[in-house]
Amino acid sequence: MDAAAVLTRLAEVIDAHDWDGLPALLHEDFTCRLVHTDEEFGKDAWVAFNADYPGFERMHLEDLVAGGDRAVLRARVIGRGDGGEELVFAVASFATVRDGLVSELVEVWADVGQEAPEGTRLG
Repeated sequence: MDAAAVLTRLAEVIDAHDWDGLPALLHEDFTCRLVHTDEEFGKDAWVAFNADYPGFERMHLEDLVAGGDRAVLRARVIGRGDGGEELVFAVASFATVRDGLVSELVEVWADVGQEAPEGTRLG
C-alpha cells in the first residue's frame, strides 16, 4: 500500500476499534511520538495505548495529504469523559511509510471548542 492508502486504512481500523488488526499496519520498527506530552511508543505499546484509552468512541478522517512515502491526516476524535460528557479532539498525524507499513508517526493533539482570545477571531 502507498502512504495515502495505509494512513486511510489506519484511521478506519482505529475508528472500528479493530485492535487485533492494527498491528498489521505497523512496521516492526514502528515508533510514535505524541508532541503534546513528549511520550514515545513502540509498536506493541502504541496498540495497547489506543486499545486501552478510556472513553474513546470514534475517529473521523477529515483530510489527508500524501506524497511518496509520507502522509499527513487530520481527524476528529470523539470520546466520553468520566461523567459521560462528549469530548472532541483534533489530531494531525504525520506518517512515514516503509515496506507498505507505517514506520514512524508523530501526532499533534488539540482540544476542540476552546474559546479564542478576545479580538483574535477572524470574520
